[in-house]
Amino acid sequence: MMTLLPEDALQLILAVLIGGLIGAEREYRDKAAGFRTIMLICVGATIFTNFSLRLGGTVEPTRIAASVVSGVGFLGAGAILRGSGHVTGLTTASTIWLAAALGMGIGGGQYGLSIAAAVAVLIVLSFFPRIERWIDDLTHARTYEVVCLAEDETLKDIEAIFLKNGLRVMRTGHAKSGDQLTCTWEVHGKPEEHERLLEKLLTHTEVQEFRA
Repeated sequence: MMTLLPEDALQLILAVLIGGLIGAEREYRDKAAGFRTIMLICVGATIFTNFSLRLGGTVEPTRIAASVVSGVGFLGAGAILRGSGHVTGLTTASTIWLAAALGMGIGGGQYGLSIAAAVAVLIVLSFFPRIERWIDDLTHARTYEVVCLAEDETLKDIEAIFLKNGLRVMRTGHAKSGDQLTCTWEVHGKPEEHERLLEKLLTHTEVQEFRA
């Protein structure tokens, strides 16, 4: 009969704390896998690893723990959704995977590494979204459809406006109808640069209409 050892209690408390901290961050951001989910995954991985080491003895001490890796992969896959041209839930799935890894580390007695890794995970989840937003701002893309007079100088002038506002431009298509030319550009840059561009296009005398 197994008895509850002081180290067992320490592992459970540590798993609850680490899983709870990471889960609280996910709950705060209103993600699919939140406070209780991440906590239970971390505690479950801890218990499975503990049982694996005890029940496996010296023959296969990691046979149960190895199944946790594949099992939690299916759980994380359920958080990934594809739709509207993009994929969501990858960070949540990664957090589930990491919570299980931390639980396995705790169950295996690797407390220092597990705590250090948990701190690293919290830093990534809490502060790196700001870096992501900054990168997204730099690469924010819009498609502009501009109707103007079918003259080369007009096209060069409009493209020059894009470049003067710090935007990266790629002409993706054009169509001529009479003396009118409809051009389509994919433009990359910061949101404030796009706003300045819109102001310039609104006041440009050669631009008859545009959509962005």
